[in-house]
Amino acid sequence: MKIRGLLIAAAVFAVLAGTLYWSDHHKPSTSVEASADSPPPILHLDEAAITQLEIKKKAAPPIVLVKPASGSWQITQPKPWGADQSTVSSTLSTLSSLNSERLVEEKAADLKRYGLDSPALQVNLTGKDNKTQSLLIGDDTPTGSAVYAMLAGQPRVFTMASYNKSSLDKTLDDLRDKRLLTIPADKMSRIELIRKSQDVEFGRNQDVWQILKPRPLRADNVQVTELAAKLADARMDLGSTSADPAKNAATFAHASPVATAKITAPSGAQQIEVRKNKDDYYAKSSVVDGVYKVGADLGHAVEERLDDFRNKKLFDFGFADPARIEIRSGAKNYVFTRKGEDWQSNNAKPDSDTVQSLVSKLRALAASKFVDSGFAGPSVELAVTSEDGKRVERVLISKSGNRAIARRENEPAQYELEPGAVDDLLKAADEVNPAVPSKK
Repeated sequence: MKIRGLLIAAAVFAVLAGTLYWSDHHKPSTSVEASADSPPPILHLDEAAITQLEIKKKAAPPIVLVKPASGSWQITQPKPWGADQSTVSSTLSTLSSLNSERLVEEKAADLKRYGLDSPALQVNLTGKDNKTQSLLIGDDTPTGSAVYAMLAGQPRVFTMASYNKSSLDKTLDDLRDKRLLTIPADKMSRIELIRKSQDVEFGRNQDVWQILKPRPLRADNVQVTELAAKLADARMDLGSTSADPAKNAATFAHASPVATAKITAPSGAQQIEVRKNKDDYYAKSSVVDGVYKVGADLGHAVEERLDDFRNKKLFDFGFADPARIEIRSGAKNYVFTRKGEDWQSNNAKPDSDTVQSLVSKLRALAASKFVDSGFAGPSVELAVTSEDGKRVERVLISKSGNRAIARRENEPAQYELEPGAVDDLLKAADEVNPAVPSKK
């Protein structure tokens, strides 16, 4: 039995040794063989060198885009239009480095079986050297996750991912520049809203907007900036239900005028007229021909009342910490001065938390509405110094019962405050903790 066991063990050892020997002498093929099975690229181009792009689809006129030596992409066929630069760039990015999933045939004799004898989509690319390459895209593969493709004039047929076809299969509406105004919001220096009820005009000095018409007024910078953004973002709606130019023009002719916005920038002036038909808004721009349906957000933006654009805050120091606060109410007089991180009052150091509570009340002081009259003699006087002493804002408040009307120094506007706002402010001043003598 021992001899038989030894013989079996020897046989197993011989098999293992033979397998190891074969493995050492028959290793997998090198990376050269592996690369032969990797999917080859279909196109590899310099995106910046492409000067013309043509997209041809069955039963549709070809779309041709060109890029001058100095300039942006433009649509030249089937009709001259501005092009959406980001969409064109995305399309060219897909084409410039287009990989296949696999090589189907090295020399295809029958293109009909792949739908490449009469391709559903053809993309022609012309470079600065005036040489053109054409990508042909045929039928879907049986699995539906890829499509057959080839380069015109070459015999090889590939499959490529269906998402690449989707990136290239662009319509004229996809490629058009849909902006109705081409001035960026940050370049606008003046905006004029011409309306039946009241014209409003805004002017910008650096990053601060002011109301110029109907009279000089402080503007809510956030609101006017948002208006500028809505105008810059105005886009034509080219959906199937709103793409009929004749129908849009007829609707526009009978619609109610909302506003005409005139925009001025260093580069020039543009304007857009907005009208409303039931719940829909339509616009006509000086930048592009035709009438287009637009989003309701644009209509609502140009419909805003004058008071919606006015600055309701009584103080402009914002979130900066003021350097000095003065409050006078009857016989009471409060003065707080900030030195570094500490506050001082009557040569003593009050509790900073209670002073910050007072600052918050001043910062939040705002109009509930604007009025034309009601201000009598001042009952409360406020002064806030900020920006290292460069800005001093003074506010006078007239109280009559529960009603309080405020005015900023040297400004005619009158602000009606929320009932109790002044009492809350004075209470916060009273509640500043007793001063603690400073340690020398």
